[in-house]
Amino acid sequence: MFNAEMFIDETVSKLREEISGKAIIACSGGVDSTVAAVLVSRAIGERLLTIYVNNGFMRKGEDEEVRKMLTELGVNFQIIDASEEFYTALQGVTDPETKRKIIGEKFIRVFERSAKEFQAEYLVQGTIAPDWIESGDGVRDTIKSHHNVGGLPEDMQLKVIEPMYDLYKDEVREVARALKIKVSERQPFPGPALAIRVIGEANRKDVALVREACAIVEDELEKAAADGKMVLPWQYFAVLLPCQSVGVQGDNRAYGKTIAIRAVESLDGMSAAYSKIPYEVLDKISMRITREMKQSVNRVVYDVTNKPPATIEWE
Repeated sequence: MFNAEMFIDETVSKLREEISGKAIIACSGGVDSTVAAVLVSRAIGERLLTIYVNNGFMRKGEDEEVRKMLTELGVNFQIIDASEEFYTALQGVTDPETKRKIIGEKFIRVFERSAKEFQAEYLVQGTIAPDWIESGDGVRDTIKSHHNVGGLPEDMQLKVIEPMYDLYKDEVREVARALKIKVSERQPFPGPALAIRVIGEANRKDVALVREACAIVEDELEKAAADGKMVLPWQYFAVLLPCQSVGVQGDNRAYGKTIAIRAVESLDGMSAAYSKIPYEVLDKISMRITREMKQSVNRVVYDVTNKPPATIEWE
């Protein structure tokens, strides 16, 4: 039986022994990286610099939410806008594995620059078991390279510390609750962010579309759950598909993009079942997306595939 309090005590003690100097930690504002930041902050205090990188693919309002959260946690933090660097690196890239590896490499280069300024030799990551299991190794097949595992460049100079390497998502949430972290129940968000929710090249225009669609999906599902119409899914978002279809706007022919809605129930992310969202809620989401994004999107579909055979994210 997993004991969160015991894990916290043992991990903080181990981190004090393991980290002899300064360290930086990559923190996206999600439960994994935030738990890792709090654990390491307890262990080494001001010798830790928490870094949030805006790679240009974050959700609507993410920067301010993370700033507020890190301020409330009382950790030493820095926010870096590296969006131009990431968009340039991904220009013309459509293969999902290539995307993930480029994003992983770019994150490390940003962290290396910050580490040099802070005079840190350690990089802490919120890596958990599903990340390295799905990234594969000599025994397992690569399902998808998580940016913090398969995307790490071979020539990186920092020493990697991963305090939650063997934990699954449900165990991380237990630790977050024990630490009284507000984001303990926040839905998972991929490290490559919205770059992998645009199928194909993740350019600024298409990322802006999927960002707006994701915001609508989150807003409507969270309102429906608050109103007692449904249980809030484990994870829920929108995906921009690389195809267009014929539609109608007034009496005119329209040729627009397609948005797929994805919502799943899961415990640890290793398997998942698609959420049985009430039709009236799906109808509201579809109406809002096609109304508020009518210049670009004219079709909305719902993904009814479990994991396996699908993965939760589309890329």
